[in-house]
Amino acid sequence: MNLKLTHTGADIKQRVLITGSKSETNRLLILQALFDGLTIDNISNSDDAGVMQKALASEKEEVDIHHAGTAMRFLTAYFATKSGRKTILTGSPRMKERPIGILVDALSQLGADIQYLESEGCPPLVIQGKTITKNKVTLNANVSSQYISALMLIAASLPEGLEIHLEGKITSVPYINMTLSLLKEVGIEGTFNGQEIRIEPLKELPEEKKLTVESDWSSASYYYSIAALAPGSEIQISSYKKESLQGDVALATIYKQLGVISTFDGAQLTLRSSKSFKLPQQLTLDLSNSPDIAQTIAVTCLGLGVSCHLTGLHTLKIKETDRLEALHEEISKLGGTISVNSDSLTLASQKKDLVAGVSIATYHDHRMAMAFAPLALKVSLQIEDAGVVSKSYPGFWKDLETLGFETGSIIIA
Repeated sequence: MNLKLTHTGADIKQRVLITGSKSETNRLLILQALFDGLTIDNISNSDDAGVMQKALASEKEEVDIHHAGTAMRFLTAYFATKSGRKTILTGSPRMKERPIGILVDALSQLGADIQYLESEGCPPLVIQGKTITKNKVTLNANVSSQYISALMLIAASLPEGLEIHLEGKITSVPYINMTLSLLKEVGIEGTFNGQEIRIEPLKELPEEKKLTVESDWSSASYYYSIAALAPGSEIQISSYKKESLQGDVALATIYKQLGVISTFDGAQLTLRSSKSFKLPQQLTLDLSNSPDIAQTIAVTCLGLGVSCHLTGLHTLKIKETDRLEALHEEISKLGGTISVNSDSLTLASQKKDLVAGVSIATYHDHRMAMAFAPLALKVSLQIEDAGVVSKSYPGFWKDLETLGFETGSIIIA
């Protein structure tokens, strides 16, 4: 389905409730499956979290995680430790193109039994669960932090824990720190120093634990974009922590440069933008620690007429789509001037009006749909395959309607 999107032009003063972080939820679900006595509140209502819950509860040999990349990585490590269980872990056609060789090689170093069913280095995987006794592993750290987190999450369930040696520049460090912090909240000891991670073994939780998942900062990015594109806005979102474990907390600092002020009152975060703020000519950012917000920032800058140069984006090429090429294609449709390479993008300042009525392709990527949606404040547009947002934020379109966005009629494509 395609969605027509416009905005009424009314001032935006609204409160929005956002469910738990997909990143935190999926980590805690793995730990809950490994250790009895863990209760989780404010679980994400995303498709990805639902897929993870269904996979962990399944007793079938074949487990299909569809488009859920985090689930593919975390479950590969999880099922590798399930002694005596054979699992065929598969997904969507795009998932079968996404590399997982670095994680499979690391698990194989530990003695795991994993075979490729179709293409070498990509899912689907045939995993024969084993008791893993080795406790040292080395892997390349500059491709995806999720490979590292997958190993960290199973580490405490191994007889001797795990020492992880990281080679190369470490990408998305905040997500590794998130995993380590969640392990510690559960009662698992671990350290992350330089290129070394050490997770101690744990037979059972020292006591029953109840953890509340913080709301998703990646989802907050779209409201930062709306506030920036509609000066004079005041948007309250919850529940958030100023000292968050999520790397995308960087939004508060980044969007301050675009006129959005973040104020915390307990778990409530209020975004305010001023009509008198003087925008910069260019925004230059290294997003290697928070690449998932790159699409939102690029589109915000397009709408504001601000040029931007974003680096540290090498992981975007192996996401739901090649996000850099997707941004190049869709921003160009709107009349923007953008260049991309393997790990960066440069957007020229927009001197003319955006092209109205453009149909934005989403490439089965939830973030493409949500990143471009705020542009309806500037120009009418269509979002193709609008239902793709359910991957991380099922209520997105309804929440936008409360902010004055009009979704118009739905066209069946």
